[in-house]
Amino acid sequence: MKSRIREIANELIKIAAERQLREAPRLSVEHGAYDEFCAGFPYEETDDQQAAIDVVLGELASGRPMDRLICGDVGFGKTEVALRAAFVAAMSGKQVAVIVPTTLLARQHTKTFTERFHGFPVKIAQASRLVTGKDLARVKKGIAEGDIDIVVGTHALLGKTIKFNDLGLLIVDEEQHFGVAHKEGSNSSAPRCM
Repeated sequence: MKSRIREIANELIKIAAERQLREAPRLSVEHGAYDEFCAGFPYEETDDQQAAIDVVLGELASGRPMDRLICGDVGFGKTEVALRAAFVAAMSGKQVAVIVPTTLLARQHTKTFTERFHGFPVKIAQASRLVTGKDLARVKKGIAEGDIDIVVGTHALLGKTIKFNDLGLLIVDEEQHFGVAHKEGSNSSAPRCM
């Protein structure tokens, strides 16, 4: 058992070191547009929430791949951190995928993202069982052609039939619901994961 743990630890260290040597696009946005987007948040940020936002935005602008875990109980503002990261990525010309474990959560996040991005030049779509076959085909085409900036969906977004034009940020909500194979497959297609 100790030998296996050492092997796993060495593999994780190797992966982390390789990722640190890779470069990623520097994603940032002008303060005016970003401040306007932030003004849509109807609450005052907590100190922890603001610290998480600052770290994530710093990592997006760093030019290095990002793996960031945001933890907190329900209602503690994790979605706002994701929204702001998605805003920076989308306004930098990159696509964003938000992967959730259930169709209900996909619908809820699609509604939240659509409301918060209202008035900004960002196209949002949903990919889940709640979307008709015809609409899903349109969403897949829009993702591949780069017409859709942010897509919210279930683990099907990690499937072979989904081809992103320029995926720059992958947000996985409720990470514990996804298997290792899903997560490993997602890291190869997106330089940033939150």
